[in-house]
Amino acid sequence: MSKNQWHSLIFSVLFQGLDEQQSVQILQFYLQEGYRGTRDSLKVFLLFSESLNFLCFLFSPIYILLFWGFFLTYFELCLFHIQTEYSNCVNKLEKDLVSVYQKQFETLFRAEAPTWETRGNLMSERQVSRWFLQCLREQSLLLEIIFLYFAYFEMNPSDLLGLTKLFKEQGFGQRQTNRHLVDKSMDGLVDRIGYLSSLILIEGIDIDFLHKCALGDCTEEHQFSKVPDVTKEMDQLLLTFGDIPHQAPVLLAWVLLRHTLRPDESSPLIRKIGNTALQLGVFQYLSAMLKGLGISGNNTDGVSTQCSQLIDAATEVLSAPSLAEMFWEMKPNMGMGMILDSAVGMFPHKIGPLLQLLTALLSNKATVKKVYNFLDKMSFYTQVYKHKPNDIISTDDETLWRRQTPKLLYPLGTGQTNLWMPQGVLGQVMIGGDQGYVVRWDHSYSAWALFTCEVEMLLHVVSTADVLAQCARVKPILDLVHKIISTDWTVSDCLLPLTSRIYMLLQRLTSVINPPVDVIASCVNCLSVLAARMPGKVWASLHHTGFLPFASNPLTTMGMKAGNYGNLLVQIEQPRGEYAVTISFLRLITTLVKGQLGSTQNKGLIPCVLLVLKEMLPTYHKWRYNTYGVRERIGCLILELIHAILNLSPEGEDQSSTPTLQSLCIYSLANTEAGQAVVNIMGIGVDTIDVVLAAQPSSCGSEGPGQILIQTVKLAFSITNNVIRLKPPSDAMSPLEQALTQHSGHGNNLIVVLAKYIYHKHDPALPRLAIQLLKRLATVAPMSVYACLGSDAAAIRDAFLTRLQSKTEDMRIKVMILEFLTVAVETQPGLIELFLNLEVKDGSEGSKEFLLSEWSCLHVVLDLIDSKQQGKYWCPPLLHRAALAFLLALWQDRRDSAISVLRSKEKFWENLTTPLFGTLTPPSDTTEPCVLETCAFVMKIIGLEIYYVVSGSLEQSLKDGLQKFSNARRYDYWSQYVKSLVCQVAELEDEGIHYFTETLMLISAWRMLLILSTSHSDVMHLTDESTKVKLFMDVLDGTKAALTKPTSIPCLRLGSMMATLLLILLNQWRSVVAAAPDILSPLSLILESILQADQQMMEKTKAKIFSALISVLQIQGLNGGDISQLPQLLLYVCETVKDEALALIDSTAHMRETTESTEDEDSMETDSPRGPQKDQRDGVCVLALHLAKELCRTDEDGEHWVSVMKKIPVLSSVLSAVELSLRSKSSLYFTEAALHLLLTLARTPQGAAAVAGAGVIQTICLPLLSVYDVSLNGTSQSFSRKSQDSTCWPGVYRLCMSLMESLLKTLRYNFINEALDFVGVHQERILQCLNAVRTVQSLSCLDEADHTVGFLLQLSSFCKEWQFHLPKLLRDIQVNLCYLCQTCTYLLHSKKMLHHYLQAKEASSSAAAIGGEREEVEQKALLAVQCNLLKILSKTLATLQHFTPDCCQILLDQCMDLAEYRTLFVLSFTTPAFDPDVAPSFGTLLATINVALSMLSEMEKKKEPVSLSIVSLASSEEIQALKSLLMFTMENCFYVLISQAVRCLKDSSILPRDKQRLKQELSSELSTLLSSLSRHFRRGSPSSPATGLLPVTVSQTKPSTPGSKTSNEGQEPFIQLVQAFVRLVQR
Repeated sequence: MSKNQWHSLIFSVLFQGLDEQQSVQILQFYLQEGYRGTRDSLKVFLLFSESLNFLCFLFSPIYILLFWGFFLTYFELCLFHIQTEYSNCVNKLEKDLVSVYQKQFETLFRAEAPTWETRGNLMSERQVSRWFLQCLREQSLLLEIIFLYFAYFEMNPSDLLGLTKLFKEQGFGQRQTNRHLVDKSMDGLVDRIGYLSSLILIEGIDIDFLHKCALGDCTEEHQFSKVPDVTKEMDQLLLTFGDIPHQAPVLLAWVLLRHTLRPDESSPLIRKIGNTALQLGVFQYLSAMLKGLGISGNNTDGVSTQCSQLIDAATEVLSAPSLAEMFWEMKPNMGMGMILDSAVGMFPHKIGPLLQLLTALLSNKATVKKVYNFLDKMSFYTQVYKHKPNDIISTDDETLWRRQTPKLLYPLGTGQTNLWMPQGVLGQVMIGGDQGYVVRWDHSYSAWALFTCEVEMLLHVVSTADVLAQCARVKPILDLVHKIISTDWTVSDCLLPLTSRIYMLLQRLTSVINPPVDVIASCVNCLSVLAARMPGKVWASLHHTGFLPFASNPLTTMGMKAGNYGNLLVQIEQPRGEYAVTISFLRLITTLVKGQLGSTQNKGLIPCVLLVLKEMLPTYHKWRYNTYGVRERIGCLILELIHAILNLSPEGEDQSSTPTLQSLCIYSLANTEAGQAVVNIMGIGVDTIDVVLAAQPSSCGSEGPGQILIQTVKLAFSITNNVIRLKPPSDAMSPLEQALTQHSGHGNNLIVVLAKYIYHKHDPALPRLAIQLLKRLATVAPMSVYACLGSDAAAIRDAFLTRLQSKTEDMRIKVMILEFLTVAVETQPGLIELFLNLEVKDGSEGSKEFLLSEWSCLHVVLDLIDSKQQGKYWCPPLLHRAALAFLLALWQDRRDSAISVLRSKEKFWENLTTPLFGTLTPPSDTTEPCVLETCAFVMKIIGLEIYYVVSGSLEQSLKDGLQKFSNARRYDYWSQYVKSLVCQVAELEDEGIHYFTETLMLISAWRMLLILSTSHSDVMHLTDESTKVKLFMDVLDGTKAALTKPTSIPCLRLGSMMATLLLILLNQWRSVVAAAPDILSPLSLILESILQADQQMMEKTKAKIFSALISVLQIQGLNGGDISQLPQLLLYVCETVKDEALALIDSTAHMRETTESTEDEDSMETDSPRGPQKDQRDGVCVLALHLAKELCRTDEDGEHWVSVMKKIPVLSSVLSAVELSLRSKSSLYFTEAALHLLLTLARTPQGAAAVAGAGVIQTICLPLLSVYDVSLNGTSQSFSRKSQDSTCWPGVYRLCMSLMESLLKTLRYNFINEALDFVGVHQERILQCLNAVRTVQSLSCLDEADHTVGFLLQLSSFCKEWQFHLPKLLRDIQVNLCYLCQTCTYLLHSKKMLHHYLQAKEASSSAAAIGGEREEVEQKALLAVQCNLLKILSKTLATLQHFTPDCCQILLDQCMDLAEYRTLFVLSFTTPAFDPDVAPSFGTLLATINVALSMLSEMEKKKEPVSLSIVSLASSEEIQALKSLLMFTMENCFYVLISQAVRCLKDSSILPRDKQRLKQELSSELSTLLSSLSRHFRRGSPSSPATGLLPVTVSQTKPSTPGSKTSNEGQEPFIQLVQAFVRLVQR
């Protein structure tokens, strides 16, 4: 503010009578609580004189008066330790307070209105009106303070006289000096001034003390008995009263005083003043005062008698709860008892007064019993006669009558309830004469029976002219019944004769032309109370009456009828503007909805709800209303009904029915005018609510128009939130969502209105629900909240933060603000930047640094997580949790700017991690579940920080905290606590755990932290093996606790989470698991439990347990040892495998049928017998097969699995499923896993026999044709170039080939026929595979060739059988094997050519690598291909051994039949070519030996560059195995070469010239090779056969093969053989 502005403001303030210090304090308070702008807008605001006038108005004494009013109201109710201070303050002001405020009051009502002449040109008519309104408000507050003061302190008679003169002069507020300025809007204040004036004078008379004096017979102690002069002056003064209604209670109080103190002296005076009070309608005024406490005007009929007005006043008095009980203890001839006695005297002639009083006397169950018994035993029956009846005998003076004959008191039909007056009953004539007789009969009866007769009478006369008179008699009965059953339900059975007739009454009364709405409303009110207790019974009786809306056609909503109520609303209530029936109807429907009637009854309620949604909610605000506040009440009741429907539990509605009540509401609100009506209610805004609250009297309590309006808006918030939450997902926005999010100009959009509810201070739930709706919209709506706020954004931000910072603010508002900001972090980037409000500062090296500005939400968040603040009243656990949730959102959304600021804050990490070092209460005693969430959020933030940030860049304080966490053994603590949480959930499974969500969150966070520790153990200081074992065993125990109980949904979810963590730790902490105690036992128990549970619920969990068992077997199986759980585990797993295989058979068969039927016709059948069986790598079926494989591998001798598989038909089920899968080419993962199991079994004699006996060849042989394509032209296009590790159908084919190989190797002659069948069926693929190596060098193709040659190697042992059955195939395979040998030799020899092929074919996959890395990748790929080619080559040569004569036999046996063996290699010594037209020759074999020898020599070289060295690319074990493989290859190659050479030399068909050439070439080549080999062996070489990469085959297939082991002395045996052969050919 400028200096001039400040001085002008202070001058204006001082003019109001305040000093400068008070002014500053009030200004500060206004800026904090009332101002709705920013600092910048405040500067602009103060530039205008209008604003200064507003601030002057702000500094008026009205706020001080409000303070004193509050002070005097509550000072006796305050706590004891401050009550003394309050009393001292009041005592000091006792002498001055009233006199000062009385003078101030006189000044105000005598003050002249300011004009432009006295105050300047700014004093316009509007300003004058505002001044006078303020003047009236101050007068009202002054009188209120004076009244409150005298409510506690005694008033002197002289003060009463003075105040009476003052109020008379002022006309009880109506003779204002400036009364010409009073307009309609000020009438309420003027009436309130008169009302308060009247109250002050009555309080001065001190009726309470007068009552005590009268009861104690000591009236002389009253202060007015001692001042006769003042009393006479008051008499004369009050005689002048009589023209203002506010004077009536004062006159009545004075009459009571004078009559009590001196009844004899002042009878004429008392009578005169009393008559004046009655003429002013004193009882009517008192009734209005008691009803509205200052609200002028009431609905009492002007022609009502003084008696009815007295009854009304008495009724209002007796309505106080404590007075009703006191009344029944009083004597009947005293006080209010006389009124009741008088009403009884006229009963039942006048039924209303008595029932009105008795209804007021119902306050609790005890009074209900008294009222019921009172009416049940009536002694007098009063009747009125126009003429004396004939059946009466009377006395001479006509004061006593006697009935001669019995008589029915009601003209009802026979068989109906009625009352008899017996013969001889005496009656006293109360009034008699020509005008008629009033007779009180001395007759005992029950008024409840009489009430039943009255209702029956109404049913009889409903269509006659007597209906209105009878309605007037029945309505008080219904009101009494309603009050009784509302207060004490136990009496309802006694009232059944009345309540059962309400339905018929409702049906009859709503059908007449001019229905009595007040009686109908009373009927519906009674039914609402009954429906709260027995909704089904009420509905069953009610929906037959025709009162409620109904549907003529139950299948469509087009035939909806409004029912009698709908007609009554349109034809009667809306034209009249009175809505008693509508209010009752809405309450009844809400009660029925809350009663959870069930699907059938809820369908019946649909027409009622449709009427509300279509006809009432969109238009109720346009109806005509006679009474203020009814519109707001109807709106509130409509929204209460909708709110109840939206909160129905799912069990209460049949989800198959269309539509349900809930879905109907959701659709209507989202897509029709009903939703717009709710939006309009929310758009009322905080300003309108503040205006309504300011206008209503402070005595309205919770039922004032302001409170109802607030409740209506709150319901609108909740309904909208629920509709958005429950609305079915849709791509298109509904009209409701469009209305909520549309961005209109001029700041009128709803988002701004919702945000401004933060300024509301009266009801904290209102801003909280508004923020909750904003949170929902920020999540689901595609719009920017920040953009919608526009220019108000900063001011609203400041208001949010102000309430968030306040230590006295409602905690739930602060939590909701933080939750809103938490959601905004992810969905509202602009808004969260506004709240973060970070200042950018240029840092070193061009980087940016961020600082917190003054208005940043991070200040509050940092304060809330401060460890010193925890436990204080302003930082409860819920608020702490919300602050940490906000921080977690920042980390999850990677808000680096905010995170960088937080990291740099001192003690940030220390404060953040404080919850992790506390000791929580045991799970069974947890009272603050949010503490679990708090710890979970901290764990997640730490985990994200470690994951995002490089370990070396972590803040030192965080490192210290993690070190402290480890040193304090908090890993052990939290592991134990999480385990106990899981156990607690499992134990409380039946009852359920009330904090399951928080438990789930903590366990999830702990799981994340443990998973992170497996890869960041150094940072997290989790390196101690014993600690890891403890953590692992706790996880195992927790998993066991969750999954071994009778499973519920909570246990299943926890068990699934723990099983996931267990599986990860098993794979990451293998060394820990290896050293851990018995793991299989608890896992076996878990598996047993989950196999007995619901399989559909347990699908994923079962898969995890299977995976865990596989990992344990793989890890702990390496250590050996007997597994006692093996038989039971085998039983469980085999049972599962059988069931899953059968399910797969059903699913696959059904799928094929469905596919076929779909191809034939458009079939809609989609249901399979057991649901679709998913084939997944981690599916239960696949994992069960892998587990069975591991168990069978562990049980090597077949001690257990044989007996189990005899009990359970596992193999037959699996083979059937495999056959079906192969034929349909489906269930790839299952097929692969099944083949792995069969392959494992086939390696042992027992297993191979079982697999073969189960019909494996029938299962696999022919169906396997479906999984591959054979190209017609013999090309290799059908061979996959995928990685050999990926699961694919070619991989299945390779497994089948391995299975055949293993079975043949194990069973030998017992499987030869099946093996020949297999090779015969798949000969084309086998031949193509052998040829494909030349063109496709992918690992998968080479792998298939390796498996194929391996199978052929086993089959070659049975050449004679093969020759007998498949001679042509045998010849083709021999030729192809020779060509394969030539191809492998060429590729191994021409390394550059092979490299070129690989580069061309794998260019796309190797493009990612660059530079040296790429070269290394290529070299490793080349080495892998070379190894595979070498394996193929070695197996090929070993196979060819069986197709060539035995060396010893051909050398020694001169009679050998050479025709039995074909010549495999042509007589040529050229280098092998890559051309398939060049036949394999002896040159091929010599080249093979040369290639192997050169590779051996290459591996011996030490000085070769690293990038090209095989030694640098492979491990020492791999190098050793490779050397052995090369030696094995050379040995077999020499063997084949010698055998084939001798075969040629002995072959008579070969020319001698060619034989001589053969000898020369072989002598030369072999001599050279032998010299090279001799040099190599002198340096040392591994022996053959190769181990590790190739199974031992030579010793099995060729026992005569020399050189099976290394000779320490001399040369290798096979070299000696070669030398002998050389000597042979050199002869």
